[in-house]
Amino acid sequence: MSPGRMAMAVALVVASGVAGFLAYRHGAPAPASLAALPAPPARAPAPATPAPTAARAASPIPEEVPDLSLPDMSGKAHALRHNGGRPRLYNFWATWCEPCRREIPLLNTLQARYGRTDRLEIVGIAVDFQDAVTKFVASTSLHYTSLVGEEQGLEAAQRFGMELALPFTVFADEQNRIVAVKVGELHRDEADLILGQLRSLRTGATTLPAARALIGESLKALSLKRAKQSAPS
Repeated sequence: MSPGRMAMAVALVVASGVAGFLAYRHGAPAPASLAALPAPPARAPAPATPAPTAARAASPIPEEVPDLSLPDMSGKAHALRHNGGRPRLYNFWATWCEPCRREIPLLNTLQARYGRTDRLEIVGIAVDFQDAVTKFVASTSLHYTSLVGEEQGLEAAQRFGMELALPFTVFADEQNRIVAVKVGELHRDEADLILGQLRSLRTGATTLPAARALIGESLKALSLKRAKQSAPS
């Protein structure tokens, strides 16, 4: 790995992972995991305490959105990289993934709000079978672009530097630079934080390294706060 990639501080927080497309197609239940990883530093130290098994990077998270295409519900191919000068949120999900389904109302809300004020484009990437997705969206509205990966979705996840752990969400700026990756269910406070940093990048109020560092620290704090709130008294 080059020094530039080693120094990349993409925010990566694993809140809850589901490794499951291949298990799903063979009828095995998908295991869940819980862990939290800081944004990777130049030399990643070993964790202070052992963490439960969790999703890990399949390869280094790239600096930019990979150059690949996936089909929409009608089979039309869509390039993930773009030249339209719009920030993008790529959400990897599946119909059988409960936290993925819980995220959909939030993603609809984010598309409505930030699509209007920041020209945000949300792209849902279903790592699932076409017929399962077709049946699902017949009863659940997705107010954003929906692509169906099937096996191609596994390759797409790996091209983003991730083993399959659903859901996971990638935030990219207008220049196709990956600013943050959130693995696990996305929450409103996390989304607002990251999208706020994307806005600051666009206006020049912050730099990419500063935005990544702030997001990484803030996501860890929000994750810890949420864990404390959910802990039994």
